[in-house]
Amino acid sequence: MNIKKTSLYGGATAAALALTLTACGGGSGSGGASGGRSGKDAIVNIGSLYEPQNLDNTGGGGQGVTEALNGNVYEGLFKLTDDGKVEKLLAQDHKVSADGLTYTFTLRDGVTFHSGKKLTSQDVKYSLEKVLAKDSQSARKSNLSVIKSIGTPDARTVEVRLSKKSISFVYNLSYVWVINSQAKNLKTSEDGTGPYTLDKWTRGSALALDRFAGYWGDAAANKRVVFHYYKDATALNNALLTNAVDIVTSEQSPDALDQFKNNPNYKVSDGNSTTKLLLAFNDKAKPFTDVKVRRAVSAAIDDEKLLKSVWGDYGKPIGSMVPPTDPWYEDLTHVNAYDTARAKKLLAEAGYAKGFSFTLDTPNYDPHPTAATFIKSELAKVGITVKINTITPDEWYTKVYKNHAFTATLQEHVNDRDLVWYGNPDFYWGYDDKQVTRWVEEAEQASSTAEQTELLKKVNRKTAEDAASDWLYLYPQIVVASSKLSGYPVNGLNSQFYAYGIKKG
Repeated sequence: MNIKKTSLYGGATAAALALTLTACGGGSGSGGASGGRSGKDAIVNIGSLYEPQNLDNTGGGGQGVTEALNGNVYEGLFKLTDDGKVEKLLAQDHKVSADGLTYTFTLRDGVTFHSGKKLTSQDVKYSLEKVLAKDSQSARKSNLSVIKSIGTPDARTVEVRLSKKSISFVYNLSYVWVINSQAKNLKTSEDGTGPYTLDKWTRGSALALDRFAGYWGDAAANKRVVFHYYKDATALNNALLTNAVDIVTSEQSPDALDQFKNNPNYKVSDGNSTTKLLLAFNDKAKPFTDVKVRRAVSAAIDDEKLLKSVWGDYGKPIGSMVPPTDPWYEDLTHVNAYDTARAKKLLAEAGYAKGFSFTLDTPNYDPHPTAATFIKSELAKVGITVKINTITPDEWYTKVYKNHAFTATLQEHVNDRDLVWYGNPDFYWGYDDKQVTRWVEEAEQASSTAEQTELLKKVNRKTAEDAASDWLYLYPQIVVASSKLSGYPVNGLNSQFYAYGIKKG
């Protein structure tokens, strides 16, 4: 699971903001402004709010490590394109046995890691085992648990045997970074096969990547990219206005967009997001064990008003875990739609005519505190008292995700195709419906994408009707860039940001 991890930053004075721009906007040592370079010698400066926690995507690196390193430094057997298609990458070819249980992959020849070591099947085996390891925090660990054995009959062949059919297996492999099996200290260094090597990571400031001269494929369109990290959207926008950065990966301040939309020096792209803001109930903790209570809470919150207050005219209401870019999307915003009269009726039927109280564990970075305050106000109108407990991302991970020691929480889920987590009763929100679990399992073992899609549409409808969570809204994906740039991604699926195609004219 990938969740967004940012820091809460507010009340900046002009002097503090200047210091932020100096520290994070990058001096000449970390790339700084582009210095007039363009074409193949260009330095592209990228502004982001999402600094990696570390550089290991199986070790809790968070959204930031995916954004900076996925596809840029590390590659998989397959890649997920910016428009959601799965394409071959380090896999030159693959075959599937008639029973759907054995996948045979042929690796590309002539691929080397940044250290100079040649890519072999042993590296792929190591990388898969790293994802499946006991201490792995990979988003796809549970999805890839169907792997029964991994064989390496020769240096360019990998044979993976599954315990059961998995129609999403190749798709899930697009999440797996192929890493040099001999590499060490992967939380602070790297050894991938991608078009860039890691030059320097200055924590709290910037992460610089240089074009890899020994890359097996087409060389990066620019010489160097530098991700500059900022504490809030205001500092990020100021960096763009002062040319400290050339592009912002995900605009988080819609009120500031007019200064870019009305300026020919910039281009604003409104892409497709997969990030959902959830009010996640602990479905195993009272009173949220009762479906009527969950429906009542969902109906008592005006999601569209919340979205408007945070994002203005951007973003979309969403009635389930499924964004429009997923194949099994269906507009379910009418299910448990805003209706305070219905909310009160459901509460009375559930035995809570006078309401109840609960604690809402709230991450301390935007927009969670704003959303929590809004939810508290909305639920008070139907007699529900909310106590807001503000916690850090690390506290959230331990208390909520690992220990399930909560009643309700707020969180952003960034992945596409993550509806299937409602089929896992051990997931942190505790939703447990035997029929949904069966449908998810049957969908994964489906013989065709049409069969898979139909089954997951059933899951989508059932989880929405059960108010398994309250899906507050779908984030917009707004990329703001200098008009001199082209070739950058605009959708940011799963928080990835392919920098190698960016050209600076």
